[in-house]
Amino acid sequence: MAKNYIYGNTPCFLDGEKVSLQDNSYKNKDVLIYGVPWEGAVTWGDYTGCELGPKAIRLNSERYSGYLPELNDIDVLKHYSFGDLGDVDVVPADSPETMRRIENFASNVWETGKFPIAFGGDHGITYPIVQALSNEVEGKVGIIHLDAHYDNHPDYNGDLYARSTPFHRIYESESVRNKSIVHMGIHGPRNKPETGTYANEVGATTISVREIKQANQLHELAKKAYDIASEGTDAVYLSICSDVLDFAFNPGGPVDGNGLTSYELLELILEFSQMGINGMDYVEVYPQQDANDNSSHFVTYAVLYALAGKLIHDEKEKR
Repeated sequence: MAKNYIYGNTPCFLDGEKVSLQDNSYKNKDVLIYGVPWEGAVTWGDYTGCELGPKAIRLNSERYSGYLPELNDIDVLKHYSFGDLGDVDVVPADSPETMRRIENFASNVWETGKFPIAFGGDHGITYPIVQALSNEVEGKVGIIHLDAHYDNHPDYNGDLYARSTPFHRIYESESVRNKSIVHMGIHGPRNKPETGTYANEVGATTISVREIKQANQLHELAKKAYDIASEGTDAVYLSICSDVLDFAFNPGGPVDGNGLTSYELLELILEFSQMGINGMDYVEVYPQQDANDNSSHFVTYAVLYALAGKLIHDEKEKR
């Protein structure tokens, strides 16, 4: 059988099948992958290139199966089939139009009822994806946000949709319950004092990296976060920025020390997905900064742990 390619020599994620929302080829798939190759306002010098993230993530997923011997021999690919929708057609240098296109694309994805996973791109993509989810569910949306930074500035040099602003836009959404937003893993002096103030003012919860590190039981802290995100909501969305990881584990991400280990992040992802999430994104992988593609390789681990947790959740729901 000929291999499915998204473009050029770029394969579908985890050797999935190229599908489309237009011809219903997605209908026999369980998980829908899509890329958002968008980089808006760059906030630190020449640290750039996250629009290449979806391509690098797909290319490096070629190395992996779905088998996780450390999780009771779960083989994700035996339980879930993957459809790869390709990428959103972003418009360089046009943030408002790109946000509109992402929201339209994500709306069509949410309507399928499948489990969606988006690859960024910068963190600005989360706002339109959450807006689309808000329009799909009857009630409110809660969010677990794993990140070193709040990403809740009102704007960046006038740009309302920069990578440092998505959660300020989300705070303004009537469909998101702000008290069900959990900023988790927050740490470091690249945050500004006002960002913590903004989060407190809207009633969002902050769980710092120290709280995670000092927790006696990681699963208990995860349950606390999930309980907050799920209270009064009809959907829980998981958004992960690569820099929640310490730079030792994330060479292809923004440079932030004192972050999570890869083990800690994967365990949190597993816990949240076992409790029930509606979809997820993974953003801010910068392949140009990462000679060995360590960070883009790691995304496959994150996806597999999320789906292993989803499998456990789905099996519990059947009982």
